[in-house]
Amino acid sequence: MAYETTRDRVETYFDRTATRTWEQLTSDAPVSRIRETVRRGRAEMRARLLAQLPEDLRGARVLDAGCGTGQMTAELAARGAEVVAVDISPSLIGIARARLGPDLARRVRFVAGDMLDAELGSFDDAIAMDSLIYYDAADLQTALSALAGRVRGRVLFTVAPRTGLLMAMWYAGKLFPRSDRSPVMVPQAPAMLARRLAGIGAVRDLGAVRSGFYISHALEVRA
Repeated sequence: MAYETTRDRVETYFDRTATRTWEQLTSDAPVSRIRETVRRGRAEMRARLLAQLPEDLRGARVLDAGCGTGQMTAELAARGAEVVAVDISPSLIGIARARLGPDLARRVRFVAGDMLDAELGSFDDAIAMDSLIYYDAADLQTALSALAGRVRGRVLFTVAPRTGLLMAMWYAGKLFPRSDRSPVMVPQAPAMLARRLAGIGAVRDLGAVRSGFYISHALEVRA
């Protein structure tokens, strides 16, 4: 499936169908036990990706590609980074902006649009947490090549790894599509993907996070 087609499906889902769900999931509000495992998993993955960057990011320009409701954005800004926080969903951007305190807001530029837009400029580092999980290997390669070409340091990103549970969910999504179903994650074999991305730059495997229904695998590519 072409990158643009998948991107548009993701926008429709997050901007019209799932805004309230993601607003609640990324807050302190009570959620179901299943969603609590997702919340914990996302927090663990966010910490893992942030651990790859310096604690002091003053003077660094960082792209939060697919910023959602802004949890990663806030942590990057708290470290002193100048953050460009982009998301395809204007609704999620609105939530992220409203949650950010005035002291951090001055370090953040929010953009509703495509994270691959060259007009966003160049960066010292970029993070794409769970924002590339809906794309096949070819589109992933294209997207990461575009990002890496504008990043001086590293592009940290996550994929949905090929596990039995995720493969079952993937096939179920293909066999029983529904108009309100989230865009289907495309499971990747991290080692195979790393070999495919070797032409872009050095690839490092940062490992997986598994927390109930949250399963995600982190990698780094440096041009």
